[in-house]
Formats: sequence, structure tokens, C-alpha cells
Amino acid sequence: MDAPADAAAAALSEDERARLLARPELILADRDLMRALIGAREAEVGENVIDIRGRAMQALEARLERLEAAHETVISAAYDNQSGMNTVHRAVLSLLEPMDFEGFLENLETAIAPILRVETLRLVMEAGGDLPAPEATGPLVIVPAGTVGGLISAGRRSPRGDDIVLRRAARETLPIHGEARAPIQSEALMPIDLGPGRLPALLVIGSADTGRFNPAQGTDLLRFFGQAFRLVLLSWLRT
Repeated sequence: MDAPADAAAAALSEDERARLLARPELILADRDLMRALIGAREAEVGENVIDIRGRAMQALEARLERLEAAHETVISAAYDNQSGMNTVHRAVLSLLEPMDFEGFLENLETAIAPILRVETLRLVMEAGGDLPAPEATGPLVIVPAGTVGGLISAGRRSPRGDDIVLRRAARETLPIHGEARAPIQSEALMPIDLGPGRLPALLVIGSADTGRFNPAQGTDLLRFFGQAFRLVLLSWLRT
């Protein structure tokens, strides 16, 4: 054994050396140790010699880091989806609790909005005849016929009638949100089809968080909540 090897061996106690020989994976699993070993080997062979094993180790390490980052992203997305699903389920169960229509409307502000962690939750319903400009004085906002379509489009090309709209808060919907605990920065608009012979309705959700609702997000959970809300609302309208 040459002098450097003897010095390295002497630096380890017999117990440490026996432990490493018995469990070499302790070194393989430690990235810092592996980098140090590769660096020592490259320094030993000199600058004119390329250690392919070292380069391969670096490439594998970079690939492992990318895989770990992707794995963490998938886990984070799965956790967010699970958390969002639980939140929506709680909100739907709360929709079923009120015993009368007044309680149903009051529940939107006192229970549903806090569960969804939003600042405003408004039910917009169209009615015939001359009505004043829409302004929220509570969870139910009565507007003239044709208003729902204008609120959804907000001066832009109107989406399909059943599409959920996620966007930055529009000037047209600010009167609908009315007074809130914080300025509304983003909103979700959920059209509600009340069936033949009835004017359309709209569920408007407002958040003070700019990134809470944006067009790039999925709408599956909101669509489920909107469908449940529609069925509960129809049950009250039939009574």
C-alpha cells in the first residue's frame, strides 16, 4: 500500500473502517462524499486525463435532481388537489344545511365564503321589468334581464353559456361584489341554467388574492360545486 493510502487508512479507526466495509452504501448514498471521492480521483490522475466515471456520475446526479424536483411537484399538486376537493365537499355539505331560502342565502356569506376562503359570494338572478342598476346589498343581487351575459363577457368575446370564467376582477362586476373585507382582485363566474321558462342566474365569487382565479387553472372542482349549487337552488325555487 502506498503512502497516501496508508495515511487514509490510518485516519479511520478499526470500527469505522469495518463499518464502511460492511455497509459501503453509506458512502454511495452521501452525495458530498461521492463528489469528494470523484474530485480526489480526478486530482490524482491529472488535468490531461478525463475520468469518464466522474462525468457519468455528474450526469446521473443532475438527472436525479431533475427527477426529485418533478417528484416533489407531482406530490405538491396531488396534495393541493386533495385539499381543494375536501374544501369543496365541505362547502357542498354546508349548502344542504339551511332550513329555508333566507337561511340558504345568509349561509353563502356566513359559512360558504369562509370555507372557500373567498371575500364575496353572490347569487345574481335576472328579473323582468325596470330595475335599478345592480348593486350588492347582500348575497342575492337582482338584475335586469340580459345583465348576466354582460357580466360574463365584461366587454370581451363572450364564452359559451356554460363555461366557468376565471379572471382578474372586471370593472363590470365590482358593483356585484359590493363591499368586501378587502379589494377584489380576481373572480370566478359560474353561469347557472335554471331551466326552460326561467331567466339565467350567475354565481360570482371574488377573492382578494390576484392569483386565486386565473384562466390557466382547472375548473373541475368549481364545476362540481356549481352543479351542486344549481340543484339546491332549484329545490328552493320549486317550493
